Amino acid sequence: MKNKDAIMKQFKNIVILAVIGFALIYANMPVINYGFIGFAAIIVVLAAGWMLINSTDAIKFDQKTNKAIISKKLPKLPIAIIILLLIYIFIIPAVTSWPLLRNQAYRNLIGKIETGENFSQQLTPISIEKIRVVDRPLAYLLGDKVLGAQPALGSQVVLGDFSIQRVKDGLYWVAPLVHSGFFKWQKNSAGTNGYVMVNATNERDVKLVQEVQGKPIRIKYQPDAFFQDNLERHVYFNGYMTAGLTDYTFEIDDQGMPYWVITKYKKRVGFSGDDAVAVVVVEAGSGKITEYAINQAPAWIDRIQPEPFIQKQLDDWGKYVKGYWNFSNEEKLQTTEGLTMVYGEDNKAYWYTGLTSVGADESTVGFVLIDTRTKKAVWYRQSGATEFAAQKSAVGKVQEKGYSASMPIPYNINNIPTYIMTLKDKGGLVKMYAMVAIEDYTIVGVGNSLQETLMAYKNAFNMAGNKIDAKSIAEKTVLNSVITRINSDIKNGNSFYYLTVKESKNIFIGSTQISNDLPITSVGDSVEISFDNEVGQLIGISSFKNKTVNK
Repeated sequence: MKNKDAIMKQFKNIVILAVIGFALIYANMPVINYGFIGFAAIIVVLAAGWMLINSTDAIKFDQKTNKAIISKKLPKLPIAIIILLLIYIFIIPAVTSWPLLRNQAYRNLIGKIETGENFSQQLTPISIEKIRVVDRPLAYLLGDKVLGAQPALGSQVVLGDFSIQRVKDGLYWVAPLVHSGFFKWQKNSAGTNGYVMVNATNERDVKLVQEVQGKPIRIKYQPDAFFQDNLERHVYFNGYMTAGLTDYTFEIDDQGMPYWVITKYKKRVGFSGDDAVAVVVVEAGSGKITEYAINQAPAWIDRIQPEPFIQKQLDDWGKYVKGYWNFSNEEKLQTTEGLTMVYGEDNKAYWYTGLTSVGADESTVGFVLIDTRTKKAVWYRQSGATEFAAQKSAVGKVQEKGYSASMPIPYNINNIPTYIMTLKDKGGLVKMYAMVAIEDYTIVGVGNSLQETLMAYKNAFNMAGNKIDAKSIAEKTVLNSVITRINSDIKNGNSFYYLTVKESKNIFIGSTQISNDLPITSVGDSVEISFDNEVGQLIGISSFKNKTVNK
C-alpha cells in the first residue's frame, strides 16, 4: 500500500512539473538550441522543483545533547543537472564569448567593408516632391487622426508599429491595426481589419486600407494577439522552436497584401554575435509561413538585417581595430546617433550612419551605407557633421521659435551630400524645413516650404566660398531664352517669381534674393538664366539677368 501511495505521489509530482514546464515554455518560448540560455533556465527551475518535492527526511542522533536532528536529504541527480546547467548558463558563455579571446571574430562579423569613392553619387538625386518629410512620430499622429475619424473602429483597435518601406514607386510608413486588449481580441477572433499607410513624402496622403483587390484584409496573427493567434507563438510552435527569431516587421507587397517579415539568426561568437541567416515571411491573415534564404527573398521585402545587429557589428568593427588591448583608443571608430533607413540611387534600402573617432563630438571620419538585405557595407571616407550636430545647427537658425528637429535624412542636392529634416513644434507638427550640408554643418537653409528651403540652402552654399569641395558641386546650366509667362506669389512675407521660357518645359522659380531684375521682367523679355541640373519640373534659379532691361 505504501509503495502504491509513493508511486501515485511520484506520478502527481511528475504531472505537476510537466504542467509547469509546458506553461513556462508556452509563455516564454525559449529557443532550444546551443547558444541560447532560456530553455536551460527553465530546466533549472524544474530540476529545483523536483529536488524539493522529492527530498526526504534524514534523522541523526547528537550524542552530546541526546537530541535527534532532522535534516533534508536531497536527491543527487537534480543537483548534478542544476550544476551542469549553471555552468552552461554562466561559465561557458563567459569563456566562448569573451572579447579578450574573440575580438577578431566580433570585428569580422560585419564582413568586408568596401571603400566608396563618391558619397553623393550613391545618394538619390531627388525632386522636391519626393523628399521624405514624415518621420515615425508624425506618422503616428496622422494615423491616429484616421482612426479618430471612425469612432467605431477606433474603439476596437489601435495602431501597431510603423515601418518605412517602398511600395511600388512610393515611400510609405505602414502600420497594422492591432487589438486594443484581451476582450477586443476575443471579440474579433478573425483578426483586425486593415492597416494605415502614410505617405512619407506628403503628410496629406494618409489612408486606411481595409481591402485589396475587392477582398477584405484580416490581420489575424499579430504581436498583440493572444494564445495561438499571437504571431511569435504561432511561428514558434510551427517548426521554429530551435531557431533564433527577431525583428517582427509589418510589410506589404506591391499589391498591398499584408505580411510579417521576421529575421532568422544564429549566434556566431559563442553565445553572442547575432547574425541574420534567413528571413521568415508570415501571411498576416492565413498564417502561412515561408522561409527564404537572404539572396532569394522576394523583392518587396525592404529589410532583413535588423538595425541592432548592424549597429553592434559596426561598433565592434571599429572598436577592435587594434585588438582588445587598446586603451589609448588608437584608430577606434564608433557609429554616431544611430542608424537611419535611406534609399540609394539604385532604389535599394540601406542603413545609413556616420562613423566618428572615439571621443569626437560633432565631426565624422566618414559615412557607411549597409544594404538592409545583403549586409554589403560601403565606407565613404568623407569628413562631415554628425546627425546631432546637423540638428543643432538647424535648430539654431530658428532658436527663438523653440522648434525641435527630426532625425536627418541624407540626400544628394546638386551633388552636395545634404541632411534634410523637419522642424516641429512642441505638438509634433511640422512648421518648417531645414537643409544642412553634411560636409560643413554651418551651411544651412531653412524655410516654410521645401522650395523656399532649397533656395535658402543654395544661397548659403553659394556664399560659402571654398567651404565646399568644388569637385562635388554640380555644374550649372546657362539658358538664354525669352519669357513666355511670369507670375509672382507671396509666401510668408517673401515674393517668389514663377516663369517659363521658350526653350524649356520646366517652370523656374526665383526671388529677389537671386536678382532684382525679376520684379521688372515681363513676357517677351530676353533673359539669361543659370540653374542646377535638378530632378523635377520646378527648377530653382541660381542667377537671373534680364537682357532686355539691361541693354
